[in-house]
Amino acid sequence: MDKQRMTLGVLTLLPLAAACGAQTAGNGSARTETAPLTGVHWTVDSLTEEGKTTRAPSGAYLRIGNDGRVSGNLGCNGFGSKAVFTGDRVGFGELRTTDMACAKGPMDFERSLGRVFADKGPFTAKADGGRLTLTADNGDRIGLAEEKDAPLRGTRWTVTALGDGNVSQPLPKGANAYFVLRENGTFEARLGCNHASAHATVGDGHITLGPARTTRMMCQDSLMRTEKTLLGLFDGKVAYSLDHRGIALTSKNGTVVSAVADE
Repeated sequence: MDKQRMTLGVLTLLPLAAACGAQTAGNGSARTETAPLTGVHWTVDSLTEEGKTTRAPSGAYLRIGNDGRVSGNLGCNGFGSKAVFTGDRVGFGELRTTDMACAKGPMDFERSLGRVFADKGPFTAKADGGRLTLTADNGDRIGLAEEKDAPLRGTRWTVTALGDGNVSQPLPKGANAYFVLRENGTFEARLGCNHASAHATVGDGHITLGPARTTRMMCQDSLMRTEKTLLGLFDGKVAYSLDHRGIALTSKNGTVVSAVADE
């Protein structure tokens, strides 16, 4: 794997030129043309630059909030920015990125995508049938596809980390912990060793779990420690926070369980 390091630092994108009617999305006066673009997780499918089309690496995406804030991933590094709309055109403010190194393929794509964002905007935006195309004046374009958020109910959430508000740790090898909130109000889980279930009620950003009914197997110590932490969620109320295909459960004692939706 090529670990050649490429420091992105801070890229400055061309801001949309000030013009009559230009608005920042989400300020209450943005044009209606912004509605299909905002609040959607757009997976980057491809980049066409100077007539050559390149498929995007897994994980590249763009999301524009209703307040105009932009988040995403260029192929390796995450980024944030601000979107401004004028009619069917969208421009971006300064692009702030993380600074990690990845394999050669994602890094090459990231350089190209960053270059197009920095040098070719603003873009004409066309959304149609779950697809979005951002086209620069010179014909370079970014192809994106809408990816739906995972629903709270019916999704199998694989637990990835346990911790608190400051520090989280990945699960030990072999834990394979997950949970599902069924439509019938049942919360089912694998705790790292044993399976558990309980009645669940959802409301006001919280899930109230009844006492756990569990199987009674014994496993290695690391798995049992994970299980003990997860059992602490039951017979109480936990806050939940959804973010596209991720979820965080926070118990009253501050324990945070992070999980992602299974494909």
